Amino acid sequence: MKERVAVAFTGPSNSGKTTLIEKVARKLIATHKVAIVKNDPKDKATFDVEGKDSWKFFQTGAEVVVTSPTRTTYFSHRQKSLEEIVAMIGDFDILLVEGLKTLPLPRIAIFRGRIDESYFDCSEAMAVDDTVDLSAYAIPEGIDILDLNDTDRIIDWIQTHAKAV
Repeated sequence: MKERVAVAFTGPSNSGKTTLIEKVARKLIATHKVAIVKNDPKDKATFDVEGKDSWKFFQTGAEVVVTSPTRTTYFSHRQKSLEEIVAMIGDFDILLVEGLKTLPLPRIAIFRGRIDESYFDCSEAMAVDDTVDLSAYAIPEGIDILDLNDTDRIIDWIQTHAKAV
């Protein structure tokens, strides 16, 4: 893979999205530059400590960048499009996106226990474990079925289906 590509992961709360993305990222990082975007639909995540200078700067409403010898952190008050995020991150090979069902990216839906059929319309693949009885569902043709616990196979699917960004 020479071009920058992206793939998305979706699924109900507590289905294993974050765990799967962590496993995939840990394997891919050995040979690729990996970036991850996490959607926070309920606006719950916090990234700063109240009272610190960076927190005070952010409270002004300004865009804030905190830089150090080992990292750069960007605090924004503005929602960003996928194109803006890609441009901001810049140097990566593979972008893993958690959530953001509306983005036009190849998508793996994650399920444990039961499948939520409302995800069929926005998914090209499903990763399930042995707690899901696939025979209980009418899975549309064209949706690949992956083993949630087979990270290597999921990475193969990503390398074949990820979209250039």
